[in-house]
Amino acid sequence: MPAISPITVRPACRADVPALLTLMRSLARFEGYIDDFRVTEQDLLDRGFCPSPEFHALVAVEGETLVGYAVYYTIPFTYDLRPRLIMKELYVVREARSHGVGEKLFGAVVSAAKAAGASSLDWLVLPDNLAAQRFYTCHGGAEDQNWQHWTLRP
Repeated sequence: MPAISPITVRPACRADVPALLTLMRSLARFEGYIDDFRVTEQDLLDRGFCPSPEFHALVAVEGETLVGYAVYYTIPFTYDLRPRLIMKELYVVREARSHGVGEKLFGAVVSAAKAAGASSLDWLVLPDNLAAQRFYTCHGGAEDQNWQHWTLRP
């Protein structure tokens, strides 16, 4: 694979929103929910780039191009009175995979969890996404054997 330019990971800013939304749509296609995807640029601006953001986004930038992102949010406290970080999304464009971009993004989310004093960092992985499962295992993640993921669509 050809080498890519140095990657910078930083918090997303308002100017990143159009490219961030494009990456989010790419993930939605990859994970199979593009037909249900409803997020707009205005939604991202209103919910993530406001005085009390509902989520945080980190972007991986090569030159001027976004090549990946991670989105996480915080549950302020649970049973141990410490926050939990929930990584909702981590995505790297195909051309930048296997070049350390995912490691940098994931490392930045882990750093955010440590800085927040979080008791845990949690995320979901599709059952058939074996590459993601290998990636997270190699970086210290493990499937939670104590809990099952449940959902209700009211």
